[in-house]
Amino acid sequence: MRRRNFLKQLGVMSATPVLCSLPARYPTDLAAAELKLSLAQWSLHREIEDGSLDPNDFALAAISRYDLDAVEYVNSFYAMKAEDQKFWREMRRRADDAGVKSLLIMVDEEGDLGDGNSGKRKTSVDNHHKWVDAAKILGCHSIRVNAFGSDQKDVFREAIVDGLSRLVEYAAPESINILIENHGLFSSDAQLIADIIDEVNHPNVGTLPDFGNWCLSAKWGSTQHDCDRAYDRYHGVAEFLPSAKAVSAKSYDFDADGRETKIDYYKMLEMVKASEFEGYIGIEYEGQRLSEHEGILATKALLEKVWNSLD
Repeated sequence: MRRRNFLKQLGVMSATPVLCSLPARYPTDLAAAELKLSLAQWSLHREIEDGSLDPNDFALAAISRYDLDAVEYVNSFYAMKAEDQKFWREMRRRADDAGVKSLLIMVDEEGDLGDGNSGKRKTSVDNHHKWVDAAKILGCHSIRVNAFGSDQKDVFREAIVDGLSRLVEYAAPESINILIENHGLFSSDAQLIADIIDEVNHPNVGTLPDFGNWCLSAKWGSTQHDCDRAYDRYHGVAEFLPSAKAVSAKSYDFDADGRETKIDYYKMLEMVKASEFEGYIGIEYEGQRLSEHEGILATKALLEKVWNSLD
């Protein structure tokens, strides 16, 4: 669905980037889409970091603990193996043996694709190549990149268009997509990012809208706690959905009825269905009160409950 038509349908054509509102219901048939869930590896980062879970066993954990047959990897857990093709073939075998699909790799700390310095920007593009290669071996459809760089909007825009264009030249022949997730600073200005993707104009460049991470004044963009300046999360997801190739269902905490305390999942999932999105929705629990295990289960239960209620 084209972005302009989708936003018009939702009534969110305003150019104002912050604190926009959406109607409670959307005029569309919401019954057709199938709910497909995956598990984002960051949901288990505390277990991995304290040694309770070997990151190499992530796919098996997703299917055996949570009955989730698709996963999204985080590159930082495999930094020393990035260029080890034998390792990635073994990871592919493990996932295949478990009956789990590998969907994407979330790539952090490889330089800024929107750096105003052309040399640093080229280095960042080159740094991402190894993760494209790993994603190809795993059978993923995408890598997720961060749209960080210059703090001057005009410089950033020109630089990120160049960085994305260069990176997709490498990724597209391998059938790998390059996805931008809202992760703070300019990357959480959804209208800006959507316009940048339109300017790059390549079928292998898209978005990964995250229900959280809409803080404009901090890198990584977490809106779990206070944020000086935030983009409206519902408007942001609406802007990203027409070019989305994955969706991240961020969660922080839940009330006694199992509802997320900061994010209206009914409103979010209505938009996802209305957009005709057919990919996976990734569970990404990032809260502190519940254990990671409990948070993943609570997020999964809420997604299933809300999705089925919209039929």
